Amino acid sequence: METLISTNNIVTISFIEAVLKDSHIEHFIFDTQSSSIEGSIGVIPRRVMVLAEDLAAARRALKLAGLEEELRDI
Repeated sequence: METLISTNNIVTISFIEAVLKDSHIEHFIFDTQSSSIEGSIGVIPRRVMVLAEDLAAARRALKLAGLEEELRDI
């Protein structure tokens, strides 16, 4: 698994999930429960993870959706 995005912004995560789903790219959200344990104050960023072989396609899909700014090097 590779980290595609790491963010506290749940709206951005929701949009990314929709883009990846529409592109038929399997993805997972890590650290959702860790954020809840900390009292939902958003200290622990959630990570959008994809399979290593899907990373390039996922990055391309997000760029096409206008999310290039979110694709900082992690």
